[in-house]
Amino acid sequence: MATTEKGSASSGFAAGEELPRAQSPVKQFIKKFLRRKTAVAGFIFIVFILILAVIGPNITPYDPNAYDYNAILAAPNAAHIWGTDEFGRDVFSRIIAGTQLSLGTALTASILGTAGGVVLGLIAGFFGGLIDSFIMRVCDVMFAFPSILLAIAIVAIIGPGITNIMIGLAVFTVPSFARIIRGAVLEVRGELYVEVAKSIGCSPARIMFVHIFPGTLQALIVNFTMNVGGAILSASSLSFLGFGASVTQAEWGAILSQGRNYLAIAPHLVLFPGLVIFLTVLAFNLFGDGLRDTLDPKLN
Repeated sequence: MATTEKGSASSGFAAGEELPRAQSPVKQFIKKFLRRKTAVAGFIFIVFILILAVIGPNITPYDPNAYDYNAILAAPNAAHIWGTDEFGRDVFSRIIAGTQLSLGTALTASILGTAGGVVLGLIAGFFGGLIDSFIMRVCDVMFAFPSILLAIAIVAIIGPGITNIMIGLAVFTVPSFARIIRGAVLEVRGELYVEVAKSIGCSPARIMFVHIFPGTLQALIVNFTMNVGGAILSASSLSFLGFGASVTQAEWGAILSQGRNYLAIAPHLVLFPGLVIFLTVLAFNLFGDGLRDTLDPKLN
């Protein structure tokens, strides 16, 4: 009896007291992520931008394409808080309306490029050998060119336009994701559950996409988030150079391109779209950094 009481006392818990419950992985992730204030700020800004992309065209104070020849190149004022452009169009309204096109272009290009990179990375990492060597050598050739120059070359060949910008951005996104996914596949393809799947006769496609692919999601999510910021910057750069949206479309890069001609007399035409692009790209990068740090067990 004494031994039982002693053992009970040494356990540190009174009779009937429940052991503390372990937190779920989701709660642990949220708790760790909330410690990174800059990542949280980036996430809040991204949510705001996504909401603005959905409802923006319906809440603009002015028609983004309405001309007002009585307010040409007006400086920021009570009526037009971010001023007007060379046609009297409200800059604030055009930037809000352009959020949908700018963000949609970057997200679509990133999704297409990620999908292509995932497929090639899974094939290269799973099969290895000549297939792996061929895919990686093609990626090395594409890495030899600066990404923006490669995108310009692709758009110059197939022609300007928003759709072609998406294709160009997607193409130069593929190699980076192919290499990332290949590396993740090499880490998990030797795991026991993969060997079991092979032994019971699962097809290569099922093994790659059902058993191996989930193990690469951590690297995929982090790099996709950071890639969206780069895609926004690249899409805006291509539109700035005249390869993307037309002058009649409300798109951040196109607005910036038009404003450069009036930089000396109307700096607000460059200041505000440039600031929005900068903050959006920064938000995606901060959020991506926070995700990487949160998911990395070495930093927790």
